[in-house]
Formats: sequence, C-alpha cells, structure tokens
Amino acid sequence: MHSYHYISGVQGQSCNRVTYTKRRICVLKGSTVDISCTYVGYYYTKSTLWFRSDKSTPEDLTRDAGYAGRVEYTGTYEGPFTLRITDLREEDSAEYRFTFKTYKIEWGHSFPGTTLSVTGLQVKVTPAAEGQKTLTCSTTCTLTDNPTYIWYKNRHKVKEDTSSLYSDYFSDADSYSCAVKGHEDLHSPAVCEYSTVHCGYFH
Repeated sequence: MHSYHYISGVQGQSCNRVTYTKRRICVLKGSTVDISCTYVGYYYTKSTLWFRSDKSTPEDLTRDAGYAGRVEYTGTYEGPFTLRITDLREEDSAEYRFTFKTYKIEWGHSFPGTTLSVTGLQVKVTPAAEGQKTLTCSTTCTLTDNPTYIWYKNRHKVKEDTSSLYSDYFSDADSYSCAVKGHEDLHSPAVCEYSTVHCGYFH
C-alpha cells in the first residue's frame, strides 16, 4: 500500500496524505466495484470527487454520461472515501483518482490512484492425457481476492475450486462453462465439441 504526500506552504509546513486501499483491482464485467482511499491532513475536506486519469482535464464521474446511474460516492468530510461503480463494462478499465478541496488547499490531480481492469470469463480448451482435455477459466487480468471458480458440465455444476483449471473426458455432446463464486450469473459463454446449439444457453 502506497502513500502520496502533498506539502502545503500555507501557514508553514502542513502534511496531507491520501492512501488508496488497493493500487490495482481486477473484477468481472457486469459486477460492482468499490475503490477506496483515506485522507489524513490538518484540514477537513469541503468538496471531493473521483475522476479518470486518462481525461485531459479531471471530470467528476457523477457528471460523466458514460457512468450515468452507475456511480456513487460515499465518505464524510474526514473519510474514508469510496467510489462505487455498478454494472461494470470493459471500457470502465482505467486509473481512477481521488481529489478534494479544503479551505486551505486543493489536492493535486497528478498523484497516482487505483488502476481498475474489467474482464469477462472465457473457457479455453487444451489437449491433456489421452481422451482428456484441460479447460481454463480465462480472464484478461488476475482477479482480485483469490476467487473460487465454479465449473458446469451440460448445465450442471461439477466442480468448485480455487484453481481456474479443470480436466475431464469430453464426449461430442458435452458443453462446459465457468463462473466465479458469488457471481454465478456472470458466467462464461459455453464451449462444446458437438454443436453450437448446446452452447447457446447456460444452466
């Protein structure tokens, strides 16, 4: 966990600090994420906002049309402060920064924040031992908080494990998909050997 310091020359040397709970977060598309930080300083905040660092100028996310109805701020004038984004989309992947104003200072916009990566789930199939194949519940980033993976075969739950790998004997008509515990509704598309008809729906 890293701290970033801003030194104000107003009334001598006053030290303020913003600490982000996590520097990197990887979560599932369609889920909800909380990005949090704490502020320690001599002055109470009078206004706060969160913004994406890839914008040319800081834009309050609550006023960004791309986040309409999906963003919520929590936190008192002393913190902690949390940005909640719901119904996550892959285009939400970005670095998010917190800024504030007090009666004496304005927090700088250039200090690093929390980088969010949003991923879907995909089943990848590789040959294993004779007659077997190994399935991987694949993501584009490493999911935060050591998730538990759930595997479904022909729409029925067959395995729950912290490993993203699953080996089994395939028959032509078998279909497989995966999900993460706690987000079973955000499952991967199914894969199958025999016909795409079997892969058009989930359990």
